[in-house]
Amino acid sequence: MPLGIYISVPFCRTKCSYCNFASDVFSQAVFERYVDKVCADTENAPRIAAEMGGQLEHAVDSIYLGGGTPTVLEAAQLERIFAGVRQQFDVSADAEITVECAPGTLTGALLETLLRCGVNRVSLGVQSFVDAEAAAVGRLHKRTTVLDDVAALRSAGITNINIDLIAGLPHQTAESWQFSLAETVATGAPHVSVYMLEVDEDSRLGRELLAGGTRYHAHFVPDEEAVTDFYLVACDQLAAAGIRQYEISNFARAGFESQHNLKYWTRQPYFGFGVDAHSMLASASSENEAVRFAPSDSLEQYMSGAELQRRAVSRRAALEENFFLGLRLNRGISLRELAVRFGEDLIADARAVIAELVEGGLMELRGNRVSLTSHGRLVSNDVFERFILADQVVR
Repeated sequence: MPLGIYISVPFCRTKCSYCNFASDVFSQAVFERYVDKVCADTENAPRIAAEMGGQLEHAVDSIYLGGGTPTVLEAAQLERIFAGVRQQFDVSADAEITVECAPGTLTGALLETLLRCGVNRVSLGVQSFVDAEAAAVGRLHKRTTVLDDVAALRSAGITNINIDLIAGLPHQTAESWQFSLAETVATGAPHVSVYMLEVDEDSRLGRELLAGGTRYHAHFVPDEEAVTDFYLVACDQLAAAGIRQYEISNFARAGFESQHNLKYWTRQPYFGFGVDAHSMLASASSENEAVRFAPSDSLEQYMSGAELQRRAVSRRAALEENFFLGLRLNRGISLRELAVRFGEDLIADARAVIAELVEGGLMELRGNRVSLTSHGRLVSNDVFERFILADQVVR
């Protein structure tokens, strides 16, 4: 099965207040050393996979450069990263190659670089088309910036464009959310990702909200009920425009679903390089089904060569993952296929859980295919917890 490659670039022009990713603002002096380390890891992929106990597939059909803001790197640095991947792996001619871009970073020279690197898909971190909302969380672009970027991408021949939106930003209202959705549809972008604002200790805005403070415009964040309404409106409005939901947070026109992200949800193998870049490979040992591993989310520890964190995935744990990853997809999962792969005995307990969730209106069962209902998607984490099994091996 072809491999997906993920490369993390943890550098940003500014750190947005809502961001809980392993990214930050660093001196450009760090960039070259980081690219050196990523390229070295790419070259050493066979050794890393063997040490982790995984089977390495050399055929690659998707590459995803995420962050952070990968487009803060210089052209030569981007080209080195992609060249390193192509030297180590067999990248198919029709591979989906995605780069995340912050609006306003797409210069003509950068577009030429992306094209030379084979990039055919760009994800724009828009979050809001309302200038005041974007500014309140530290975004540097304006609505017109996004429109200019979309036009430039199309002129360069890149039409597979994703637009990221966040429901629940400070100052957001039902009216302003409708405006962002309408502007998104008007761009003609064939893929849209809609995320509800995450409130946790890993972002400045999240910490302020939990503390009940007012910094970072925290007191202007819509309440949970309003954010839920925004999400439901997005589902309806995007569907009406032909951009249909295929995963909890993702919507696409037919044929434009993210092939790379589908690997995560369907448990296909992928290899991550860089800070906090996770990997999953088939296990080289018959004792386990797969192995997951990742470097530190600390740039300093990653650069110093800190030991990778490894987790072996047993068959029972793999079945668990099939439920809480596969159920993210609107199409759900096939119980027949799971029974063939894992055995009917192993999924017997899951069938009892499914029956309860179907009765509670959180899941629906059609033949042998089970999926979340629209209400189930709103409380998906609660549903997924029902399928968690305590059978994991940690090293």
